[in-house]
Amino acid sequence: MTNHVNELLALVENSLSVDGTTVKVLDANTFRKNVGKLVEHSALASDLTAGWARYLIRSAALELGVIPASIHDLYLARGRGDAPMTFTTPAFNLRALSHHAARAMFRSANKINGGAFIFEIARSEIGYTAQRPAEYAANILAAAIAEGFVGPVFIQGDHFQVSAKKYQADAQGELKAVKDLTIEAIAAGFYNIDVDTSTLVDINKPTIPEQQVLNYQLSAQLSAFIRENEPKGVTISIGGEIGEVGGHNSNEQELRAYMDGYMAELKKLAPGKPGLSKISIQTGTSHGGTVLPDGSLAEVTIAFDVLRDLSRVARSDYGMGGTVQHGASTLPEENFNQFVQHEAIEVHLATNFTTMFFDNVPAEFKKEMYAWLDVNSASERKPGMTDEQFYYKVRKNAVGPFKAQAYALPEEAKDKLGKAWEAQFDKLFNLLGVKDTKKYVDQFVKPAKIQPVLADYVKGDVAAEDVSDLAD
Repeated sequence: MTNHVNELLALVENSLSVDGTTVKVLDANTFRKNVGKLVEHSALASDLTAGWARYLIRSAALELGVIPASIHDLYLARGRGDAPMTFTTPAFNLRALSHHAARAMFRSANKINGGAFIFEIARSEIGYTAQRPAEYAANILAAAIAEGFVGPVFIQGDHFQVSAKKYQADAQGELKAVKDLTIEAIAAGFYNIDVDTSTLVDINKPTIPEQQVLNYQLSAQLSAFIRENEPKGVTISIGGEIGEVGGHNSNEQELRAYMDGYMAELKKLAPGKPGLSKISIQTGTSHGGTVLPDGSLAEVTIAFDVLRDLSRVARSDYGMGGTVQHGASTLPEENFNQFVQHEAIEVHLATNFTTMFFDNVPAEFKKEMYAWLDVNSASERKPGMTDEQFYYKVRKNAVGPFKAQAYALPEEAKDKLGKAWEAQFDKLFNLLGVKDTKKYVDQFVKPAKIQPVLADYVKGDVAAEDVSDLAD
């Protein structure tokens, strides 16, 4: 591989050196200017040099003070009352051109001394965006390098979800798939993982504790697995979920049934180990929102009082940071400060950034992707569905297949997109109180510099899986 590695080093004008597996930054400014070339190679190369590009980025990031980290200790500080309830941490699923979107996000954060924000990708998104964890993490870390951001960077596995359908067919096989993905993600620097077994809640059982039993048992099992495999010096932030997004609103009985069962199970499986830092609940939203026949979005109503009330129970009785809101991208912007006012610890945002991608790319490129969707996603077109509803539902499926074309867009097109994203991050960071949160991150988060393992990067591809029934 020596010649191939030398070619990668030439891409960054030899601003790095490699001795065995030891990477050194020789010229930080030159590397910052050229790190995007490694990103593109990582995303588009089909051989083992893609892994080498990711390894170089991860190793150089550590030298430059860009450190993958867990937000666990900040959230527990919030639970104790040591960190203020003046912010809600946004977690962004960056699906298309995630490196460019992350650069826009870091630019927004740098303007306001922001530190409490998360980059995430769900099990489902890994498939249709064609971004395995190591690639996604490399995109984020390289963005921090390029924008001169220094400090902890929070990368999260969102909805590491158990498929109810696959679990019923082969329970152990489906749990192994989630565990394998977890190992892969941890190796890539994902030190925040949302365990989601809420798909297995059985509302046909007569009592709430019985409804939640499989959910909390498997959540505890997967949490214990994470604790067994987290790097020394890192306490991964683990999130649980009590109600599948899109179902009925969560209530205190469900939270207590889940948490009491979870804590008892975890005590048996991993005595003395930390549990959850947060809990996701259902408050009336659905992933992606509901699009009307004319292409507009149905109005979203969120039960903010549920967020507040269950956050208080989560903090006071279980020591967590609070509750998490999923599926909020389509909420009117003026309502975002409600998350802060109602004490939510985290809010997940994805759909609007995908919408912005399709709204800002050149018209011919969009037309080409839509033509591809007409053929390749035709089975998802339901009777009576308008074109607007169909494309809104399925357009995410084009992200992975058109990844190379997205990278090949003219620089002015990518700049236009980056500026649109940055303006949106500016607004959301302001509404969610992210300004000056870096001081709280620096106070409570003490990240360990975990050196990457080359063998985790330079290896064969992981086979794609059917994730069509999983949440984003």
